Amino acid sequence: MKALILAGGFGTRISEESVYKPKPMIEIGEKPILWHIMKLYSHYGVRDFIILAGYKQYVIKEYFADYFLHNSDITFDLASNDMTVHNNNSEKWKVTVVDTGLNTMTGGRIKRVQKYVGDEPFMLTYGDAVADVNLDQLLAFHRANGKYATITTTSLAQQKGVLDVSEEGQVRSFREKSDDDGATINAGFMVLEPEIFRYLTDDTTIFEQEPMRRLVEDGQLMGYRHLGFWQCMDTQREKQKLEELWGANAAPWKVWED
Repeated sequence: MKALILAGGFGTRISEESVYKPKPMIEIGEKPILWHIMKLYSHYGVRDFIILAGYKQYVIKEYFADYFLHNSDITFDLASNDMTVHNNNSEKWKVTVVDTGLNTMTGGRIKRVQKYVGDEPFMLTYGDAVADVNLDQLLAFHRANGKYATITTTSLAQQKGVLDVSEEGQVRSFREKSDDDGATINAGFMVLEPEIFRYLTDDTTIFEQEPMRRLVEDGQLMGYRHLGFWQCMDTQREKQKLEELWGANAAPWKVWED
């Protein structure tokens, strides 16, 4: 099974770093967050990746073209123009990087890689969030329900105190936030059947809008509830949080062995 990773956006909310590279290439522990996501999939045996690139897509291509240089010790014999790779830290991955356009929306990006996906189910996620989702259980849930699409859902915690306010503005009660106040959101980590391409039209299609609404109307969308760790990296503060977890050897998304 192939895993598609959306990696083409501008990353404007973390522009301190995305001005130089695509957001999925921003590093956590000296590794792009894209690498962390791919390591999760690889742990569950999914090693055929299609990267849906756009903004600064050449940075992603150059990273994989020079993967040995990034991850192994190298001896350069300048006299003979030879290069020897030591302690080869390569992955058993097949990676297809597709330039899906600079301004293409998410649904349009998925539509553009249909020829690489073929007529088979596939996985899809966003290139800016890590989690400890059990992909085997996700896939089993998807297959058991027999629908076109399964998304992973998680609870986004309420960040503020909760108020009960009357129409006149009178505060009737106040309490601190609790876990029950969170909203259920789409966390990515989806499983999709090839029928999904029928719901995608052109580059302007935003996958999370009309296609999702139509899937709901057709009774073809399931939600797999994830109770574990999930964190996106939209801001510098969120990046720092992930860096601290990784640096403390306490990253919940690291389910693989070194």
